[in-house]
Amino acid sequence: MTGTDMSGTRAPVPAATAGSPAAGERRTLAGLLAGHRPRTAREAADLARIAPLAAVADPYDRGRPLHVTASALIVHPAGREVLLRWHERQQDWLQVGGHGDPGEEFPGAVALREAEEETGLTDLVFWPSAALLHLVVLPVPASNREPAHEHADLRFVLATGTPGAARPERPGARVRWLPLAKAAAAARGEALRESLARLDTLLEDGAPAAPQD
Repeated sequence: MTGTDMSGTRAPVPAATAGSPAAGERRTLAGLLAGHRPRTAREAADLARIAPLAAVADPYDRGRPLHVTASALIVHPAGREVLLRWHERQQDWLQVGGHGDPGEEFPGAVALREAEEETGLTDLVFWPSAALLHLVVLPVPASNREPAHEHADLRFVLATGTPGAARPERPGARVRWLPLAKAAAAARGEALRESLARLDTLLEDGAPAAPQD
């Protein structure tokens, strides 16, 4: 399975999953940002830009030049592998994630929903908790659908105990498992390399080897 693509039709995802945030983990955007401690000067600067979005009515509003997105690194802790998805627009292997839907508040719930939709995995859980792994502001070039803008991307870690069940959302959005070292070597973006390095530290520090509810 290491380094191989998964293909097939995505399995249905139930409305409620084991990965849904526990009551104590449900947070507002403001609370999530307040509890995050930047690890680099760039992250501190990005946090300062993102923080004001916690006070607006809809921080996910795609009409804003800077708006919140949420993404996740999906890990199989026992195998020390991470799942990446092929993004056609960027022509690159990246983490899963995307934009918030109306009514969504906790960014982790956005990341979880996107992860389920893009991989078909139904046993995803926050790992080792629903805390932020990393936050970063990323530029998005203009397209024929929208002008240039920026994503305030909030990144989480999700774990699965059934890595072989991963399936792409559609044929052009392949997914594949890679050992962390190979994923880091293949990553073209500085932000993804930083996220992968933090995930590696979590594993080295002895976070649980199996998904925790």
